[in-house]
Amino acid sequence: MKREEMLDVLDENGIKTGQILPRSLVHKRGLWHRAIAVAIINENNEILLQQRSATKDKNANMWDISVAGHISTGQDSLSAATRKINEEVSVSLGYHVDIKDFRYMFSFRKEQKFSDELIERQFYDFFILRKNDIDINKTKFQESEVQAIKFVNINELNEMREQNLLVERDACYDELSAYLFRI
Repeated sequence: MKREEMLDVLDENGIKTGQILPRSLVHKRGLWHRAIAVAIINENNEILLQQRSATKDKNANMWDISVAGHISTGQDSLSAATRKINEEVSVSLGYHVDIKDFRYMFSFRKEQKFSDELIERQFYDFFILRKNDIDINKTKFQESEVQAIKFVNINELNEMREQNLLVERDACYDELSAYLFRI
């Protein structure tokens, strides 16, 4: 049986309280915790998106940023970002990422209630990872997590936002637009 991920509980300012709880309890109680979001961008300045599985408890079938996840107890955001990409994306794409490969963009807070049992209060650290020569046709992914992946340019991303096809991460998408415009 897979052991549940343990999270550091934070106060409303993002400071660790010293309390460590299972992820499900943190979400049930609506406690603050930290997460990461990473946009993988290829040589054509396209963003890798993943479509969440239809069986997910939140945002099922929605398109999402390349990688997102919780920061486990004892991890920093860069270690968590590296772990999530190496677990979810890199193995199937045939490459390995290192902490030095990430570009930190900014941090933000987000609160969202999905149900009485699932309340998210998260501090996100957002990173960009530039990777060339990614062949998504050779990618394998966990169907329990992801049902499809694709690259989109910034115009397509903005169209998907307007059509409400994306997991709500407006702060990330706004920063991506500004970043790709500057290049």
